[in-house]
Formats: sequence, structure tokens, C-alpha cells
Amino acid sequence: MIYISIIIGCVIGALIGMNAPVISYTYSSYLSIAIIAALDTVFGGIASVLNKNFDLKIFLSGFFGNALLSMALTYLGEKLNVDIYLAAIFVFVWRMFNNLGIIRRYYIEKWTTRFQEQLKAKDNPNKQQN
Repeated sequence: MIYISIIIGCVIGALIGMNAPVISYTYSSYLSIAIIAALDTVFGGIASVLNKNFDLKIFLSGFFGNALLSMALTYLGEKLNVDIYLAAIFVFVWRMFNNLGIIRRYYIEKWTTRFQEQLKAKDNPNKQQN
């Protein structure tokens, strides 16, 4: 069932991609920095859910605030003829990798603990029945 869903998703994505309008070069830097800012916020939200301190108000304000600030930096950089948005990209990508590391460590610890518990259960089958 999951393979069918993946195939359907790929077909729909390909059809939308072929028929989607092309973003002009003028706005491509704005769109790219907004996407990176949004992804940074999403990874931060996932990491905060795993740490059990997620707050929807903080998530939404960060989502829109980061995107607007990064687009404003891009606009200012274009007016000054300086690529200021590269600094925002650097910071957001660094934070994304940091949050991805938190997510990765959480799941590795979870899977390791589960694996060790299964090994203990196999080694001591009598203690499980008591």
C-alpha cells in the first residue's frame, strides 16, 4: 500500500512540476531564502516536539518571521548590490543541520534502547513471564 502511495505521489508531483509556472530569475532569490527559512522553522518545530517543549505560537511566529526577515534581507541586499542573503542562508542552513542532529540523536537513542530491551528479553525469557 505504501509503495502505491509513493508512486501516486511521484506521478502527481511530476505532473504539477511540468505544468507549474516558472519562477522568474528576479524572484528566485526571494523564493529560495523563504523556503530555507521555512524549512529551518519546520526542523526546529520537529526538534521541539521531540524535546516536549513545542509551542504553536512560537512555531508560527518563527515560520513567518524568519521568512519575512530573510526576504527583507534579500531585498536590502539587492538595493545595496551586496549578497546579504548569503548570511541568512548560512545561519538557516547551520540551524537546520543542528536541528537535524537533534532529531537524529533522538531516534538513534530510541532505537538503541528498544534494541537493547529486545536483547534483554531474549536473554531472560523467564523474567518476562513472572
